[in-house]
Amino acid sequence: MTGTTGTVGELGEVALIAAVTARLGTTSAVLLGPGDDAAVVAAPDGRVVATTDMLVEGRHFKRDWSSAADVGVRAAAANLADVAAMGAVPTALLVGLAVPLDLPVQWALELADGLAEEAARAGAAVVGGDLVRGDVVTVSVTALGDLAGRDPVTRAGARPGDLVAVAGRVGWAAAGFAVLSRGFRSPRILVDAHRRPVPPYDEGPRAAGLGATAMVDVSDGLVSDLGHVARASGVSVRLQSDAFHVPQEFRDTARALNADPLQWLLAGGEDHALAATFPPDVDLPMSWSVVGRVEAGEGVLVDGAEWSGPGGWRSF
Repeated sequence: MTGTTGTVGELGEVALIAAVTARLGTTSAVLLGPGDDAAVVAAPDGRVVATTDMLVEGRHFKRDWSSAADVGVRAAAANLADVAAMGAVPTALLVGLAVPLDLPVQWALELADGLAEEAARAGAAVVGGDLVRGDVVTVSVTALGDLAGRDPVTRAGARPGDLVAVAGRVGWAAAGFAVLSRGFRSPRILVDAHRRPVPPYDEGPRAAGLGATAMVDVSDGLVSDLGHVARASGVSVRLQSDAFHVPQEFRDTARALNADPLQWLLAGGEDHALAATFPPDVDLPMSWSVVGRVEAGEGVLVDGAEWSGPGGWRSF
């Protein structure tokens, strides 16, 4: 069998790899791309930021909810956002893919398209990976990035008096998940937010340049992820609920589903927004919204009290 019809079992490993790599782009940072034992990626800074994440069918995505390209976008975004959260510029992705033999070839190729599309949006490229047989589709992505001479922005630098700010959207993916979980497919804007997050990649290096003292990718939920910052920095993060804009789509959908939109905003993950702390005298651009402050103490408080809503995503 040739072409893009049939299953991956019928096409075979070598032909599938060739078909996938033919669809991948490149960048100036890629000195040697797919096709050899390993890729070669430039690291002008002399340091490489590296992170990895995994999406498992049935746990992180459903093929009847998302297209293959959607899954590729989500898998790439989850890793590229982590690179940006360190204040780095994404450069490359490595992809490990496990697939069942009856998976349509076209699905695998569209997955590659989604990975390549999101990598390109972040200024990176897919440079290689591995393909194995598995019981369910599993996508494991490793992302690399370059600090361009900057110090990495970790979770451990927040200080009392700092501002807490967010870039990108929060709660949208959670709202879309709630809609899909009830068997609906609209509002489309929320469903699409779950299928394809839009991380603000450029804001990571930008925040580093503005003097961000700590930063984190909002993957598990804002309260949960800022909890990592609070623990690592030995401080308390105080959020103000009235600092969050509640879109009308949230209000309407929450009313229809008998849900609290604030729970989506504060505990909903998978939007891959960036949350950071900044010195109080910083002049933040409009792309960053101040939502609270850092104080002495511990934990994350919302309106002065412990958050009593959902705690965010848990893998176990």
